[in-house]
Amino acid sequence: MKRIFFDQERCLACRSCLLACWLKHSRTKYLPEAILEKPGPVPRIRVTRQADKSLVLQCRQCPEPYCLSACISGAITRKDEVPVINRDRCVHCYSCLMVCPYGVIAMDRENPVAVKCELCQDEEVPPCVSSCPTKALFFGQASEFEEVKKKRRSRCIT
Repeated sequence: MKRIFFDQERCLACRSCLLACWLKHSRTKYLPEAILEKPGPVPRIRVTRQADKSLVLQCRQCPEPYCLSACISGAITRKDEVPVINRDRCVHCYSCLMVCPYGVIAMDRENPVAVKCELCQDEEVPPCVSSCPTKALFFGQASEFEEVKKKRRSRCIT
């Protein structure tokens, strides 16, 4: 299964991924109008800085997701191996949010429904990945990501 991987060494914490995710989940998909949307879009990704490190946090698409088993309403199901949330079935119990070991499930502020990264399955490459100017985000298999990281390191002058 393809996933989003994060190369911490390349991240500048520019938040381009966050903006791309935010815009993707807006109603208008057009930045000047999306800024004015009420309620505003909720990004499915977070960028934080801790000490000298940047972190990009999004759903890790766990093989055995706690959120899926904790969902009392059955709103979380799998679509092509990816846990997805049916917003109409969510009963705002916050169970999924509480059991997520990565803390990446959020609640929509205006409409208290759970939201999480679902890999933008309607896109070939998720917008957060394609918008990253330093290629700190990678969409693919774990083995492909490791190969990319090896190639990057071999090009670095030490």
